[in-house]
Amino acid sequence: MAKATTPIPPGFHAITPHLTVNGAARYIEFLKNAFDAVEGNRSPGPGGKLMHASVRIGDSMLLFNDDFAEEFQQPPLAQGRMPYVLHLYVNDADATWAKALAAGCTVKMPLADQFWGSRYGQVVDPFGVTWAIATHMEDLTPAETRARMPKSFGGGAEG
Repeated sequence: MAKATTPIPPGFHAITPHLTVNGAARYIEFLKNAFDAVEGNRSPGPGGKLMHASVRIGDSMLLFNDDFAEEFQQPPLAQGRMPYVLHLYVNDADATWAKALAAGCTVKMPLADQFWGSRYGQVVDPFGVTWAIATHMEDLTPAETRARMPKSFGGGAEG
């Protein structure tokens, strides 16, 4: 076996999300439809479940597997409000937003121009994962961002 030439595999970043979902094979198809994901690999496990799967979305990898809680006597997957959001930067937030909704996502935070200079919104996918969809529109200084912030929260511009 050849020794690795780099500690991070080609195409990966230092941090790569790895999710557990119910229905990993269906999740691959959903990600292809919603976010133009390109399938990497599938490693089948017992009972038709996937032990490991990967897709590339844009320049990033997403890893996931089916839930094996029952097989390994673990608690069930958490449901509801998850403590994370997958943030997806794209060239056209409006187009990606429309594809995500057509693929079955529901709106969590409407897509809009935000005070920090991005067009940004959040959707929840049919598997319970929250995705932030964003296009960076403006390069703002910290002072410009702070000046815009109050208006976003119902206040006027700072004086």
